[in-house]
Amino acid sequence: MARMTTAARRTGIVRAALALGAVAALAGCSLLPGLGGAREAAAPALPEAPSGSAASFSEQDPEWQSCGDGMQCADVFAPLDWAEPAGETITVRLVKHPATGTERLGTLFINPGGPGASGAGYVMDSIDRVVQPELQAAYDVIGWDPRGVGDSTPVHCLDAAEMDRFLYGDDSATAGLERGSDAWIAAALAEREGFEAACAEENGALLAHVATSDTVQDLEMLRGIVGDPKLSYLGFSYGTYIGARYADAYPDRVGRLVLDGAMDPTATMSDVVREQTIGFEQALRAYTADCLERRGCPLSGSVDAGMAQISALLDRVDAQPLRASDGRTVTSGVAVTAIVLPLYSQDMWGYLDRLFSSLAVDDPDVALALADAYNDRVDGVYQSNSFEAFSAINCLDYPNESDPERMRADAAELAEIAPTIGRFQGYGDLACATWPVPSVAERTPVSAPGAAPILVVGTTGDPATPYRWAESLAEQLESGHLITYVGEGHTAATTSSCVADIVSEYLLTGAVPASDPRCTE
Repeated sequence: MARMTTAARRTGIVRAALALGAVAALAGCSLLPGLGGAREAAAPALPEAPSGSAASFSEQDPEWQSCGDGMQCADVFAPLDWAEPAGETITVRLVKHPATGTERLGTLFINPGGPGASGAGYVMDSIDRVVQPELQAAYDVIGWDPRGVGDSTPVHCLDAAEMDRFLYGDDSATAGLERGSDAWIAAALAEREGFEAACAEENGALLAHVATSDTVQDLEMLRGIVGDPKLSYLGFSYGTYIGARYADAYPDRVGRLVLDGAMDPTATMSDVVREQTIGFEQALRAYTADCLERRGCPLSGSVDAGMAQISALLDRVDAQPLRASDGRTVTSGVAVTAIVLPLYSQDMWGYLDRLFSSLAVDDPDVALALADAYNDRVDGVYQSNSFEAFSAINCLDYPNESDPERMRADAAELAEIAPTIGRFQGYGDLACATWPVPSVAERTPVSAPGAAPILVVGTTGDPATPYRWAESLAEQLESGHLITYVGEGHTAATTSSCVADIVSEYLLTGAVPASDPRCTE
């Protein structure tokens, strides 16, 4: 899912990769019925500790225990540092839905994206929405919390009150300063210092070992633990990046991989912010066109006029943030976050009607409710560490770039290509500019030479992972097969019956379409 807030806090739109089903499973509140919170899994017992060799971690025998509704939960060990498997260990949480049929094909691993989203919670809460009955019959379905996330050994930085101040503060540090000026950049960086210092103090060595490259090695370990000779995998959004990097690292162990809502492994943070800014601007225009055809639409006139009205609301909130009764504020960053959440699916566009109506009368409640759902916050309590994990993983996965002149040029481009929201999306690189651990990643292409066929799914109107990324990933992979859904929304396997049928047939038989079917329903 996209993170769209001010540079002083959650900078840029880089939190692209959360599948639509995971959006629906985020924390809800009374203002927004239908956005229900996830259930918690009990903490299971650990297996016998591995001997310390890398191979011994794949030989663990998980202590599976019931955790309700036919699900089983387990924790397993992983090395903190795969380069030193005899050193410190962490734990990884698994949730399994055992195969319901008698002719079992193996295990299907699922990741909903993020980075920072719980795969364990996703399977526990969304199995019937994500995995068709015939696949549930054929596969044990396992979701896991990647290292640093959720009920695996987590990254933790701030308590709830501190997080509220960080995410919902009043932007006083940068108030009165020209956006992008040296003084504004310095103030934005200073505002992040407390968050980064807390992350460094609370997490120690873990902070250097939560990159996607570490998670790929964990996934290979999990394949070994379940005893499958090849990996079967369904990854959404950021989960496609995990899957693509796995395929490139272990092409001979690729079984049946579906990468839906694909990310481009070569994209830099600037690329991601630019493409997502364009995507969400276009989705907002599509919403506006639809709204203007409906009775009760809070906008009026042409599509351009409606977009201008939204822009004016954002300008007003930017100039004078709205203060709620609990002391939190709706800044332009919070307002943009509230706009982004419903743009993940046309089914959620009705929330934007309520949002724009409330902002027009300076009511902060709907904006806070949507931002809370996005931030997994319920009644003042953060239900997960998704933001902290997102920050820690992304700052390792993307090269840290902090040249002020380049950031100013990028910000000017964003304002030009996305006039409504783009001016609030610049300076995303500040989020990792002074991160305690330097990036270790290179944004190199993948090829997975010799791998079995891999399905890459892209949606033409996807605002969070633009369609061109799916085209790029399918082209990079030697065995990539592009499946196009011509429609709106983020990811397709859970919304398009055509895509769902293709995915199901592929996971059951390995068959891929002879050509891109370009699904429309």
